[in-house]
Amino acid sequence: MKVDVKSLIQEGAALTDQALEELIPALGTVPASIHGAMRHSTFAGGKRLRPVLAMQAGITLAGALPAGIERLGAALEMLHTYSLIHDDLPALDNDDLRRGKPTCHVAFGEAIAILAGDALQTRAFEVLAGLDAPPAATVQIIGLIANAVGTVEGMIGGQVLDIESEHQKPTAELVEAIHRAKTGALIRVSVVAGGVYAGASAEDVARLDTFGRKAGLAFQIADDVLDMTADSATLGKTAGKDLATEKATWPAVFGIEQSERDAARLIEEAFAALEPYGSRADGLKAVARYLVERKN
Repeated sequence: MKVDVKSLIQEGAALTDQALEELIPALGTVPASIHGAMRHSTFAGGKRLRPVLAMQAGITLAGALPAGIERLGAALEMLHTYSLIHDDLPALDNDDLRRGKPTCHVAFGEAIAILAGDALQTRAFEVLAGLDAPPAATVQIIGLIANAVGTVEGMIGGQVLDIESEHQKPTAELVEAIHRAKTGALIRVSVVAGGVYAGASAEDVARLDTFGRKAGLAFQIADDVLDMTADSATLGKTAGKDLATEKATWPAVFGIEQSERDAARLIEEAFAALEPYGSRADGLKAVARYLVERKN
């Protein structure tokens, strides 16, 4: 049966938003400025793809949505939002548009934006520590996510490579290293953590890790192509920024047509890792295909 991926994503996003609403302090909570900044960026209209990937990985393993997994999704979304707030800062990408709205530092000032990113990261780990999962699974999830956010093949390390590679001639090896770390690591760990929450074995973790690595790289390749082919209104962020800053991107090395072929190939390779789960993985596959076929 064909999966209605848009409805699936909307339902997962709604569950995630409900959890985020409960987990991020209310606007009136003192100090109000930082809670306003955290909410401004968190509720700016993101698709919640990382939480949805975690939920669908949970369904792939358990056959149904595991109770409470939306809190894991909310923590992942907080970490993703923290990275976007910091990525947009003048010292990094210096962007004033995110999801069609003013970036956090434009709306609240640099100091509050930096602290809002810090606060979202801290709150995410507080939420992870309180997951409704066996203690061993909770500890494993925290370790996996901390590693994926960190400096060695993680999000922060990828950001450093991205900054240091500007205005240099990109190589295939460099671009792949940046993409696997800066964006791919959090996508990969969203899938793996969702599986662990649902009771994944070591074999399950290995399969989900393979799937997540390939889908995460495909996502960033597609994002690179969009930056070169879509306008700012469609993207909800400043289009053409990668080219303007001479960033190391997949199309810069391979061209747009080869990049599109590579993304499609990676998704098919990712699907192969999910064969043992049969139709239970249909939702996870549908979301992965959406990652590379989306237009914004």
